[in-house]
Amino acid sequence: MSYKKAFIIIISALLFSELLVFMETGSAAEIGDVSFRIANNELYVSTSLKPEQKIVDDLNEGLSKEVTFFIDLFRVWKIWPDEFVLGQKIITTLKSNPMKREYIATRVTGNLSLEKRFNDPQSMVNWAMTLSDLKLANIRELEQGICYIKVTVESRIRKLPPVIGYLFFFVPDKEFSVSKNSQNFRISTRNTQP
Repeated sequence: MSYKKAFIIIISALLFSELLVFMETGSAAEIGDVSFRIANNELYVSTSLKPEQKIVDDLNEGLSKEVTFFIDLFRVWKIWPDEFVLGQKIITTLKSNPMKREYIATRVTGNLSLEKRFNDPQSMVNWAMTLSDLKLANIRELEQGICYIKVTVESRIRKLPPVIGYLFFFVPDKEFSVSKNSQNFRISTRNTQP
């Protein structure tokens, strides 16, 4: 057997084993209720993710996690697809050092960054997976209509080089990706300033 064929077989076996390892894209994570409230013409959103135990186990082993929340406001149309109005992206990075018993979570929302330290990974995960009263929009700046909020949460396995992603598109790059919509609600206040 030539070296070229042996090299191709080894690379193929390695990629196949990586595929088998990462095929378990845990869909056990689920989003709780997506609730909203309007106070002083501001739209606030609250939601949480119920993660699978594997996330806490990985943090106990010293692995880092990055969880991204996408909070999007959509306007409902009868004939056309629903219209994306605006959205917010929240990136939370979870880092742990089990030897030192250090658990650090960093949440980035727009230009704001918040870092918190925790005593155990479970409390860190609970904080990271809960969004309470996130200010999404001023409803006076929105057009009237029936809307809903879509929450999507995803966690990437690891960042692959772009070439690998293009060549091996069948290898999953997300640990999980889940989404859930709120109930429909009507926005009836519109900004009347010129």
